This record gives sequence, C-alpha cells and structure tokens, in this order.
Amino acid sequence: MYTSSTLALAALETLVHFETPEEPEDLVAIAADIPEALEILSIRAEDLPEGWTRDPAPVALADLGTRWAHERSSPVLAVPSAVIPQELNYLLNPLHAHFKRIRVGKPEPFRFDPAPALIGH
Repeated sequence: MYTSSTLALAALETLVHFETPEEPEDLVAIAADIPEALEILSIRAEDLPEGWTRDPAPVALADLGTRWAHERSSPVLAVPSAVIPQELNYLLNPLHAHFKRIRVGKPEPFRFDPAPALIGH
C-alpha cells in the first residue's frame, strides 16, 4: 500500500499523474494511523537506484519495494517522494505480521480547489 506523510503530499502525488486537466470526480482520502511503537524502515534518496525520480520509474525501484515486501523486514518503509524529495511517502506491507496494528480509516470524498491554476485550465 502506497501512502504519503500528509494529505497535501498525497494530493500532489495524485495531481502530477492526471492525464487530462479534468479532475476525476471519485477521489477519496483515506487516513492511516501508524502507531509510534511500530518499526519504520527508512531509505534515503542516495540509496535509491539511479533515475528514481523519472517517470516511468526504473524497474530497479519496483524491485526494491517488492524485495522489501517479500522479506517482511518491517511493516512500514519510508521513502522520499519523487515529486518533493524532502518529503516522505510510506509503503505499508500487508504481508508483515504487525500490519494489522496500522489503523486505516474510512474513505472520505476529496476534491481539489477548483481554482484554474490547480487543474490546468
């Protein structure tokens, strides 16, 4: 599961992938509460494969995430955002035994401010 450290970063991560200037009408936001006692493994930008910010991302980047998930070394992996590398995204591993300690909220409708600068009009 791919998440962001803030709703604003999640919104930006979504916005950069819109293929048309029209905002989808079915966007939702879902909060996830990661307990402080839960282990979070971190990867620094300099430890990521070359070209990790490219779109599409290099296969080595997906391989890194797949390996982490299968090894079950932690329930959460903190990684830099390709959109804003100073900010963090969190991968949640449903295969990990402690994943069930993460509380996932209910989907809530989400929409961007209809200002023209935000939606490309």
